[in-house]
Amino acid sequence: MRLLLIRHGQTPANVLGQLDTAHPGPGLTDLGHRQAAAVPDALGHERIDGLFVSTLVRTQLTAEPLAAARGLEPLITDGLHEIEASDLEGRSTYADHMRYMDVVLSWAAGDLERPMPGGPNGHDFFGRFDSAINDIGNEHDGTVAVVSHGAAIRVWAAGRSTNIDAEYAATHDLANTGVVVVTGSMAEGWVVEEWDRAPIGGAELDDLSADDPTGEAVV
Repeated sequence: MRLLLIRHGQTPANVLGQLDTAHPGPGLTDLGHRQAAAVPDALGHERIDGLFVSTLVRTQLTAEPLAAARGLEPLITDGLHEIEASDLEGRSTYADHMRYMDVVLSWAAGDLERPMPGGPNGHDFFGRFDSAINDIGNEHDGTVAVVSHGAAIRVWAAGRSTNIDAEYAATHDLANTGVVVVTGSMAEGWVVEEWDRAPIGGAELDDLSADDPTGEAVV
């Protein structure tokens, strides 16, 4: 199976630098809608067999233009949502950003016992994201688009692929509508083929002024 892991379009929380992971979550900014509108043309060369989104509104809004262009039904899939910030929810300081990212990147490095303050640990995250991907793989063996979230995509790709690691995920940002392409299966493992850090519609759709905690490189 080939997975196009697409980060959702920009949200107001991304602009403000807020850790906003709760359900149902915010919608998209004007730029976020433009980013989503650029997805169908940018993926025009891809044959896409299925389209899956998380339980958070921002992924569903991001998928709408692609769904309309391809005649696909976006399937809301439990387990693909963002990594819960829990006690850090709503916070926006640099220290809080780094605390959140330090925890989730430690999971990608194998420290699955470490909990998010007041929240899940790495076993919880990989358990539910793996389950969602496994269910998708049971339905499709071609190319599938999955609209998910910055930290979730970075951590899952680093933790489950054989050719990148937590340091790679930490130092490679993922802008809104950036795409990580992986191939493989839950049984045989995964390989990251592409890590497109800029918005899928082009760098002109990036907002370099936004303080985006779950998509920025950790340096």
